[in-house]
Amino acid sequence: MSRQREKPTANSIQTKGAVPLWLGWLGLLILALIAYYPAVHGAMLWDDNAHVTTPELLLPGGLARIWFELGATQQYYPVLHSAFWLEHHLWGDAVEGYHCLNILLHTLSAGLIVLLMRRLALPGAWLGGALFALHPVCVESVAWISEQKNTLSTVFYLLAMLTWLRIDAQRDQTTNSTWRTYALATVLFIFAALTKTVTVTLPAALLVIAWWRRGKLSLRRDVIPLLPWFALAMVGGLMTAWVERTFIGAEGEFFALSWLQRTLLAGKVVWFYLGKLVWPADLVFIYPRWEMVPTVASHFIGLIAAIVTLVGFWLLRHRTRGPLAAALLFGGTLFPALGFFNVYPFQYSYVADHFQYLAAIAIFVSGSTGFAQLVGKLKITSTWGMGSAAVIVLGLLGTQTWRQAHEYQDNITLYRATLAKNPTCWMAAYNLGLELVETGHTQDAIASYEEALRLRPEYAEVHANLAMALLSQGDQAGALTHLQRAVDLKPTLWQARANLANVLMSTPGRQAEALPHYWRVAIQEPSIAWVRFNLGYALQAYPAYRQAALKQFHAALEIQPAYWEADYSIALLLINMPGRQREAIPHLEKAIALNPDLGSARELLDQLRR
Repeated sequence: MSRQREKPTANSIQTKGAVPLWLGWLGLLILALIAYYPAVHGAMLWDDNAHVTTPELLLPGGLARIWFELGATQQYYPVLHSAFWLEHHLWGDAVEGYHCLNILLHTLSAGLIVLLMRRLALPGAWLGGALFALHPVCVESVAWISEQKNTLSTVFYLLAMLTWLRIDAQRDQTTNSTWRTYALATVLFIFAALTKTVTVTLPAALLVIAWWRRGKLSLRRDVIPLLPWFALAMVGGLMTAWVERTFIGAEGEFFALSWLQRTLLAGKVVWFYLGKLVWPADLVFIYPRWEMVPTVASHFIGLIAAIVTLVGFWLLRHRTRGPLAAALLFGGTLFPALGFFNVYPFQYSYVADHFQYLAAIAIFVSGSTGFAQLVGKLKITSTWGMGSAAVIVLGLLGTQTWRQAHEYQDNITLYRATLAKNPTCWMAAYNLGLELVETGHTQDAIASYEEALRLRPEYAEVHANLAMALLSQGDQAGALTHLQRAVDLKPTLWQARANLANVLMSTPGRQAEALPHYWRVAIQEPSIAWVRFNLGYALQAYPAYRQAALKQFHAALEIQPAYWEADYSIALLLINMPGRQREAIPHLEKAIALNPDLGSARELLDQLRR
């Protein structure tokens, strides 16, 4: 009896003549290094300093704080920050190490995509991996050090998915559960979630894949084994949403959207991201922020189009399940960033390229598979057809990635590129001003601050920083105006209030106005030495308040024992208080020990010792 030839399945892939994975991955790595080379030496950007391990976390016990102390890191992603902790011990603040690792992780994910497509018996695997490796929409995630949360979590995500598919294959062959493999997959999933929470969509993605492969879902085979993962996903998602609100500040006027607005926003966001994948033009670090007005009919178009598309794919499911599966994977992976949950960057824009880094894999896989199938139907030799596509499409994408990577060389370059494409971005204008001040270009910084205020007149922090830039240029009146405006807009902005008090103290006839501001800052921030010192300095001008001034100087010394100015000020007060001159001697001695060049203290000490 002759044996019937079996069709290839997800677990009987014919790989004869295929490119070895290691060789293909090496090729992708070389291409990615070329494409991303302009960003390899790029400086730390925007919030990189808040992600790369801070000095206090490098002390003994720092790694434990990363895992067990909420607020020790900007976001509670302990696997990510443990990786940063290790990297800092390897190369410190050298940006090349972080950038090269990001490129390596990105390319590793591209290789895992190839493995995944082979495991699922999908044609065009190398095209799918190469699209991910070279597509310019990924530049923000790869060239921005902070977004190692994307590149690292995606590696864990894909490894967990591949491990789960191995379990699924073993269930086809035997009734014995492979608990060791299940445990490994679970650990990889947890690592992914503790690197970036968007990966908690993995169990839902696995159900979509199971439905796509078999046309139905089995409660026992597909759903029940994933229930622990869904539970972990729910806990992780709720915790991240809480951290975003509590520690990062994702609440307030910018996040006050109704459920209708959020639903309409989701419909618009999905098509925006798909459009950038199909036609990656005008990519920008911060996109314009949309005004989601429910009464505008055009805002319903995206939602209606999404519903119609899903219904159409559902009706086609008996002919092909691929389009519906790809749509569900893309939209489902994007779900945490569609607008239903508050994330801090929403105050600048509802969309960002790094939000779709993981979700884009579904489009790259389905697109490369569809192209390979089309090549086969047209009777074009597969090697020739795919090779030609790689030369044309990947060459164009790689060139665009190389151009885009230039924008991530430093903050000034990034913010100027952002403003050139999005002139309404007040955040870029403000941050550009901060950078220009740091580099000594104060006049340019003032112009940038003023532009930020034109775009957002009620932004207290801009008023505060513009004031200090004006003060450095001798415009004391302008500085006072903007500092007062800053504290009026945001009374809790203690730095602006402290600076307002300082400027008032140096303005003839207005010193008395400084005192209530100093008091308020000291009450708000009692553990800052220079705040207590400045309050004491203001109080000492009034004979009735000299004892209170002494108390503030002593408080400054308790906070900062090496604060020689506080010791010297105490000595000066004591010298002018009847019967207390001798008490000034130890304070003068300490001030001289801390600052040997303090000649006036030496003269006073000599007089007291006579």
